[in-house]
Amino acid sequence: MARRKEFSARFRHSPELVYAALSDRRHWEARITEMRKYSENRLEEFTVGESGVELVLHHVLPLSALPDIAKTVMRSDLIITRRESYSPFDTQATGHYEATIPGGPGSLTGTMTLFASDGGAVLRTASEAKVNLPFVGGKLEELMLDNLVDVFTAEAAITAGWLDRG
Repeated sequence: MARRKEFSARFRHSPELVYAALSDRRHWEARITEMRKYSENRLEEFTVGESGVELVLHHVLPLSALPDIAKTVMRSDLIITRRESYSPFDTQATGHYEATIPGGPGSLTGTMTLFASDGGAVLRTASEAKVNLPFVGGKLEELMLDNLVDVFTAEAAITAGWLDRG
């Protein structure tokens, strides 16, 4: 059975400015550079067009950094491919992401909504984790979602700092 979790990143900047950051390759490169402090990351693809923003990120988590429960199903470094897309911004923007792990026993997907809030903007992400393993699946789903919130928190801080530097 899948588990779900929501995360809201709050910005003191307008949603238009947050969307401008999401549409700027330099922002994503700055984000990747900062996230490399935690693990190997890279921006594989990035396009902006009439249909919005699309990108592909790779995250590599060393096996040694994984919790013991994850090591029961993974035998090598965890390589995560994350595909994100955002619609063009009107009064808000919507998006979708999917994270895949080759040979992994489950899936991680989500939707994003960027909208105005009192004095700024909110980027709300609703995520769903599903692991198809008896006995440990639920624990792994919860672990994935908790770690994802940590990643989203760090990424939001990087975005806020990038916007502050303007």
